[in-house]
Amino acid sequence: MSSATAKKILIVEDERDILQLVKLYLEKEGFRTATAATGTEGLKCAREEKPDLIVLDLMLPEIDGLEVCKRLRSAPETAMLPIIMLTAKAEESDTVIGLELGADDYVTKPFSPKALVARIKALFRRLDRSQQENQTIYRYGPLTMDLSRHEVTIQGKDVPLTAKEFGLLEHLLRNPGRVLTREILLNTVWGYDYFGTTRTVDVHIRRLKQKIPLLDEAILSVKSLGYKLKDATGGA
Repeated sequence: MSSATAKKILIVEDERDILQLVKLYLEKEGFRTATAATGTEGLKCAREEKPDLIVLDLMLPEIDGLEVCKRLRSAPETAMLPIIMLTAKAEESDTVIGLELGADDYVTKPFSPKALVARIKALFRRLDRSQQENQTIYRYGPLTMDLSRHEVTIQGKDVPLTAKEFGLLEHLLRNPGRVLTREILLNTVWGYDYFGTTRTVDVHIRRLKQKIPLLDEAILSVKSLGYKLKDATGGA
């Protein structure tokens, strides 16, 4: 890929050795990079550099990674920006919080730079496939999903969703009334090379319901299996 078309990745990491190592591996793979060492600097760079993806450390000076993620998701210009979070903590609670705030994926330290690059490439591939799909519009009551514009609206008002939330909603709308297991949703939305757990699906379904209240009763939990979207007519 040429320098003019290469994806730009913002690395927000306060450990200089890790930052330089990630930067080196990404640039060897043809990516352009920008770097920041604090949460404050990371937010500024996200606005000014307009990256295609952010690699965001959880433990940062000034503003931690969770707060940075939250602010990025709340700003319209960065709401859809893919985020891969780096965390030195192995506790599930930290992972869940990061996912709830809108991170698309996470990597636990210590990690292999090659594995991180593979995750980034896989995320870009899934986003590219989504953008290349046929122009299709789905409607569910007052909700409209326009795949060609990558927009979700309710009665004409935009609903900002992360890439994973958008993918989950799309798959549910494509399969109304059908039970979709967590494994199917993981494989479809996150891809076969995703290393997370089915807990990830639950977290993102909960976020979808919070952002779009009409889905609270429309998305049904099927015990021990997964989820299904009720028919628009109201039937299960």
